[in-house]
Amino acid sequence: MDLEIQIVDVDAPAKPRRFVFVLLDQFTLLPFASSIECLRIANRMSEKKLYEWVIAGDGGEFVTCSNGVEFKLQADLDELLRDDTIMVCGGIKVQSATNRRIVNWLRREARRGVVVGGLCTAAYTLAKSGLLDGKRATIHWENHDSFSEEFDEVDLTKSVFVVDGNRLTAAGGTASLDLMLKIIADDHGEELANAVADQLIYSSIRTDQDTQRLSIPTRIGVRHPKLSKVIQMMESNIEDPISPALLAKEVGMSTRQLERLFRRYLARSPKRYYMELRLQKARNLLMQTDMSVINVALACGFASPSHFSKCYRAHYETTPYRERGSHGRKA
Repeated sequence: MDLEIQIVDVDAPAKPRRFVFVLLDQFTLLPFASSIECLRIANRMSEKKLYEWVIAGDGGEFVTCSNGVEFKLQADLDELLRDDTIMVCGGIKVQSATNRRIVNWLRREARRGVVVGGLCTAAYTLAKSGLLDGKRATIHWENHDSFSEEFDEVDLTKSVFVVDGNRLTAAGGTASLDLMLKIIADDHGEELANAVADQLIYSSIRTDQDTQRLSIPTRIGVRHPKLSKVIQMMESNIEDPISPALLAKEVGMSTRQLERLFRRYLARSPKRYYMELRLQKARNLLMQTDMSVINVALACGFASPSHFSKCYRAHYETTPYRERGSHGRKA
């Protein structure tokens, strides 16, 4: 059955804008699929060939995404046209997927003036290539801690996407939709971008001012302004933990009142909750970086490796060294 669609009248470009999607091993499917669908629907809604795309990767043969689906690549890491746009698609194990050949290729194409973007965890690949030095960028929140420890020359944000000159980054998941809709709006106007969003049944288009994660009240399932403020202070002060007494003072409560508040809503003490936040960051750093266990301990507010190891083992039932060893990283 033929469907009636509302055609959006836009000027046809002299030639379509071409996107080169570079799929890293174990890339996440959703950011890639949503990006390419935005381009397809923009062509359909305008009845013009505004965009074209090619799927490339190291070796130019096959690549497997994180859910096990295998993709046949259309191209190797070939020399591109200056007006192409590279979109590197990352996922789990982005560190091992970022090899020297990919890094050298990205550096070469960037020197030639090609726009380079990174979806999901691929901001790591761009940063490893030196393409985000002095730039604003974003990455999936799960990789935020490890990225900021390794690349302090990058102005890392918690935005859903960032456009900084000829560098584009999106945090993964549906954030790629928001980035692609912004690109379409910049290229051909808001009307077309909105029509694409409607076709995707995507009713809340986000901007680069929106943050990735749910608000603290939504995440913890509790709407209490003082509790939210204390948790926000905890999350912002992992390396130098704030005492419960000072946290309570900052929100106009006594230490005992703060204790009761946490136990009522979160079934744990403020000290225990804070410890869990610090240990969660430590686990991310152990699994995602090559930082020594000692430096991980210091980055998460532990004065000594022995105290860190004791707390880690009590919470995760394994030591930091065994955790690191199980993921093939050096201690």
